[in-house]
Amino acid sequence: MVRYCYIVAEGPQDVEFLICLLKSYGLKRVTRLSSLDSFWKPLVPTTFPVDDDLMKRVPVPIFLQNTDLSVALHSAIGITRLSNTIEESLALIPASKIFGIGLVLDADDTQTPQRRFEELTSKLSVSCLLVPSVLGEVLKGSPRFGIFMMPNNREPGTLEDVLLQCAQVNYPDLLKLSMDYVSGIDTTQLNQDDLRELNKPAGKNKAVVSSISSILKPGKALQVSIQDNRWVDEKTVELESVKLARTFLDEITGFI
Repeated sequence: MVRYCYIVAEGPQDVEFLICLLKSYGLKRVTRLSSLDSFWKPLVPTTFPVDDDLMKRVPVPIFLQNTDLSVALHSAIGITRLSNTIEESLALIPASKIFGIGLVLDADDTQTPQRRFEELTSKLSVSCLLVPSVLGEVLKGSPRFGIFMMPNNREPGTLEDVLLQCAQVNYPDLLKLSMDYVSGIDTTQLNQDDLRELNKPAGKNKAVVSSISSILKPGKALQVSIQDNRWVDEKTVELESVKLARTFLDEITGFI
């Protein structure tokens, strides 16, 4: 019997990072609707534009599958959409047939991870889910359910903190050059609007990671580099933060 698992992450970069870990299970990305397991087809939008908005990205999950496991990964675009995305999806597919559901988001730096966890769980109103009281824990209910917070369920931060650790292993020279570049920017030549994103708590880390990505995949989005380059490989999966994410996925998908 196929195990169906549904994972909602905060953004497309998080989704690609998780896909890198899931591929070790022998899962392949589904690129054609005709090859998609019929269980997931209610999650594929059938009209365009979405909500009459020509600029809105079509909110279709990325699907991975093999003969035993089928996974849908949804990018919710921000913490405010995480709980809504789960509720909307479970209104379309039967939760009773899902083996595991996971939420993955950034801890950020404006709150403690625990406070952010409490804020999220207070918004979850899906009756079929047993909501864990401990961050990172996966409850073995039906379905299984857990919440993972980057970088390690304990410290403030984002996916970029994990990627910087990965870069230290596989791209140390690019990491040093990128850090020197970002730290050496003359901010007096930039106005408030120019610096809006850089001055956010995770802004400099995001700039460093994007600088590395721009060398590895010039002109491409960060998620393309995560997919194609050596951010996640046999060496970086030994890092504590990556191991934690992998263990979380192992529990959600039923490998442990």
